Amino acid sequence: MKVTALAGGVGGGKLLVGLQRRLGSDLTAVVNTGDDAVIYGVHVSPDLDICTYWLAGIADTRKGWGIEGDTFSVIDGMRALGLDAWFNLGDRDFATCLHRTARLASGATLSEVTDELTGRLGVRASILPMSDDEVRSKIVTTDGRTLDFQEYFVKERTAPEVAEVVISGLPGAVPGPEVLDSIAGADVIVLCPSNPFVSIGPILGLGGVRDALRAHPNVIAISPIIKGAALKGPADRMLRSLGAEASASGVARLYEDFVALFVVDASDGDQVARIESTGLRATSLDTIMGDHAASERLAAELLELT
Repeated sequence: MKVTALAGGVGGGKLLVGLQRRLGSDLTAVVNTGDDAVIYGVHVSPDLDICTYWLAGIADTRKGWGIEGDTFSVIDGMRALGLDAWFNLGDRDFATCLHRTARLASGATLSEVTDELTGRLGVRASILPMSDDEVRSKIVTTDGRTLDFQEYFVKERTAPEVAEVVISGLPGAVPGPEVLDSIAGADVIVLCPSNPFVSIGPILGLGGVRDALRAHPNVIAISPIIKGAALKGPADRMLRSLGAEASASGVARLYEDFVALFVVDASDGDQVARIESTGLRATSLDTIMGDHAASERLAAELLELT
């Protein structure tokens, strides 16, 4: 069975671990690059790196991002010099970004660099950046500011109220060279429990992606919202701020034009009937992934639904 997963963030990384354990090289992950940024002079790809580190078995699973046991000597040194080093990059994480920056400057594409990095780290699944073009998520706040996503997410710790999410560069961007083929050629498409606006949304906004999903008969989405809240990140607050309901059914409505089956957490069983009242199939599973074994269990149960 070939599976293509759309992913971003920690929720995406966790589910990808379980899927890779079940599928190995038959798993392809299309990963959000809307939160990429140039910070400290290097090209940082937070979602790509989170997913890569989780699949390589080296992620700091407590924090969710970065590399287990990494040191922060460079960042500490910058702060000692009085610099505003607000974005934490571990030393080994910094090395990843330095390599990416040098390869991009030499003319390599983001897809090529990602393939090199995942190969060197022993990742069995294929990881595809959603696009090689520059696409950037911007957060327009209710106090009138426009923040780069990392400024909103890290520097301001998601404190500002969100008025709008703007994905700059999206109209002219095209999917990465293998993205549409990976969707068309998959037996199953899985939307990971990632933020629908800033992790999944940029992928869906690329030309041809949503149409490809509409044409696919077997698209499964997992809710990132459980009992009205996100396990990690600001997805629940964003849903409310942007006029949607902070619930599993609220997320389901964002995907209802292409999803064949929507999965909610077992504790949210009442959401199944609400979702199915709109004509969309739904079911409930234990979607909380506290460790790799739980991720594999969820992946196995998802694949049995197909």
